[in-house]
Amino acid sequence: IVTDLVGSLLIIFREMMFNSFYPVLQEEIGVGSAFEGWIPSEEGTVYQVLVPLMPPRGHAFHLELNSAKEDPARTFSIRVELLCTCTSEQMPGQMLCFLHQPEEELKSNQDPSLLHTLCTDSYLDVQKTSRWFHQLLYAAWVVLPYSSRYTMKVLQSSYSCCFQIRRDEEKLDIDMMFGVQQGDSDIFLSSQQTEAFLIPSTIWSETYAVAEAKFFRHIAGMAPPDSWHLKCLQLCARILVGSGFHMDILKTAVMHLLTEIPLSQWRRKDCLLRLQDIMLYLGCCLEGKCLNHFFFGNEQVPVEITLPQDFRNVVPPNLFHHLAQDPSAHSEALREFDELQDQ
Repeated sequence: IVTDLVGSLLIIFREMMFNSFYPVLQEEIGVGSAFEGWIPSEEGTVYQVLVPLMPPRGHAFHLELNSAKEDPARTFSIRVELLCTCTSEQMPGQMLCFLHQPEEELKSNQDPSLLHTLCTDSYLDVQKTSRWFHQLLYAAWVVLPYSSRYTMKVLQSSYSCCFQIRRDEEKLDIDMMFGVQQGDSDIFLSSQQTEAFLIPSTIWSETYAVAEAKFFRHIAGMAPPDSWHLKCLQLCARILVGSGFHMDILKTAVMHLLTEIPLSQWRRKDCLLRLQDIMLYLGCCLEGKCLNHFFFGNEQVPVEITLPQDFRNVVPPNLFHHLAQDPSAHSEALREFDELQDQ
């Protein structure tokens, strides 16, 4: 339902934006635990969908790294540049060049450039993009066939497009994120998790959600039909719900173990051993204050996952870097982990 609904919305969005200079919306990509096959909690499931953005005609995106490469939370700015279209193969009169046509002629005969709609100081703005998505959603919902069977409620979010559809007792929460692809890789810049930080709205976080979803599809294709690797991940996730440990930490640990322990040893009969392995692995990482990022400098990443060139031969960022810097936080994490391990 979610995939069909979002796909239908994007078709209408594209029709509404035809011949404009807003970002070009690409095909949606289901990401997150619901699309990977495991759900941390039986309640409050959110279906996350990433919508890649491409620059419109006469524009280019330039990705500028803001944070240090060893920082686990890498952030970027997306600078929007106008390109000369005077010598392009456009039909005469089809598009005026933003760089070389008189401003009065542009205002009278052509929609504004992306720089004048969704940008702040030449940089693509997350919050403006979110408001644009919400405007499209309101306009598109009334002509969508789903509107005759479901009611739609927009959920508050400044960094993505969140909404809920409901019919009788059935309800689905959908989070349409948007992102810009790094080259031809499976790594994107996205609004995901940006809301947790007090940073300018022109800052975009690097997200590995597409690569993670692709990793779990790869494992599903390689594992025996009766594999319980997702059950193990889900069981541990439900233990961690409400704790100070982020689900990304658990997922990273399990991804490392899935490349180290043969997939033939993740069957139901092995479940208890694998649960013990997951907790032991996390405990060792906590003791050593080090959990390596899965996609940086890791030769075990399946070749089917396309990574930027600079990911291959670097020292992986430490996801427990903050614990190494803060002894009291490290002690608290160890204490809480001991309680979780007892559970």
